[in-house]
Amino acid sequence: MRLKRKSTPQLKTRTAFMASLLLVAFVGAFVHWNIHAADSTALSLTGIAPVSAHPPAPLAASQEPIQWPTAPALTLEQQTTLADKVMAMSLSDKVGQLIIAGLDGELPDAATRAIINNREAGGFILFRSNMESVSSTVSLTNRLKELNRRAGGEPLFLAVDEEGGRVSRLPSSVDKLPSSGEVGKNGSEAYARAAGEQLAKRVKAFGFNVNFAPVLDVNSNPDNPVIGDRSFGSSPSLVAKLGIAELEAHKNNGVLGVVKHFPGHGDTAVDSHLELPVLDNGMSRLKQLELPPFEAAIDNGAEAVMVAHILLPKLDPDAPASLSKPIISGLLRDKLGFDGLVISDDLTMGAINDNYHLGDAAVRFILAGGDVALVCHGSDKISLVYDSLKKAVSRGTISTQRLNESVYRVLALKTVYKLADQPIPVPAIEQLNKQMEAALAPYRTDTP
Repeated sequence: MRLKRKSTPQLKTRTAFMASLLLVAFVGAFVHWNIHAADSTALSLTGIAPVSAHPPAPLAASQEPIQWPTAPALTLEQQTTLADKVMAMSLSDKVGQLIIAGLDGELPDAATRAIINNREAGGFILFRSNMESVSSTVSLTNRLKELNRRAGGEPLFLAVDEEGGRVSRLPSSVDKLPSSGEVGKNGSEAYARAAGEQLAKRVKAFGFNVNFAPVLDVNSNPDNPVIGDRSFGSSPSLVAKLGIAELEAHKNNGVLGVVKHFPGHGDTAVDSHLELPVLDNGMSRLKQLELPPFEAAIDNGAEAVMVAHILLPKLDPDAPASLSKPIISGLLRDKLGFDGLVISDDLTMGAINDNYHLGDAAVRFILAGGDVALVCHGSDKISLVYDSLKKAVSRGTISTQRLNESVYRVLALKTVYKLADQPIPVPAIEQLNKQMEAALAPYRTDTP
């Protein structure tokens, strides 16, 4: 930039001022480096090694530009706008986008309102305990959106586990859809597509935009206490075919489907809600049985994957899949080519909560290549995860680029699905139930 010529006194004053700024900057940088080094030493005592002994340098004009994740559903202009938006966001707002939180009760309490006002979560997940009736459930989702809109946050992910069968969270007046196992017995791709369409329409009618379904686990272990008929069956090809049909139906109806539980929970004999399952399966077994449905879903445009809390010592002897860089970054992202959103299973489950400090676990998940930490229970735990992630970025343990990648993936999907914190009317449940019966009647064997 060309400067106008100044008078001699002005030049002297400007020179002295610039020299003092340089001195302050040098002293500040020296102090910051020493504080960071001390923080890194302290952090190493928790068992999490910092990425670097030095704070990450800002991106200079001469450096390579950030390699943003792929977003094929967005135009080039949208991708550019989104990248600029991520770069302009504050650290506090970015970290909040990495969390989907649970809440207590049928109305936002003081803790939930604080989480929204402080932007400590980019979304919420609801369970049956939050959904006593149809009207109260819609009132809750509308209230969450209203509070978030007033707080000026990005539109919320509103998520639910609605698989059909025994995993159904919606109020009891809503007729249950068949389990995946029942759909699998029929074997019809059209049946799976119809079931997926009904699932999507129902959750959307209650204000949800994310459904943690379909289950792509292969039901290979009859002693499995947690999967069973949540799976489409024991054949990888059948699970892939029906799971993809259900996933596509979600997308076609404006709901983000999340396939789970990578890399496969079907062979466990332990419930990860209670303790950490350990499987001795190696890559040859995984390629043959557990991975094919996930590979097929990724090849067919899956946008989000949930990672399970299972330990696979032959792949990573030190960390469960949900905290494992070899499994998330190495297997899921590099080998299977998945560049979409990676969500953890609930970090408050016994498999993680009983074996790790919760804040450390969230940091490990992001470092492993994950994007959104699911924290389903306890407002204090949500704040703990938020604070831990924020400190990890400030200290350089999580690099700014690693953070930006995850935030970009979150906001890309919120853009693709046109999320907006607008209220919805209470649905007519009788009509929804009749629509389900009519849509599934041609395939069901339990109807006259």
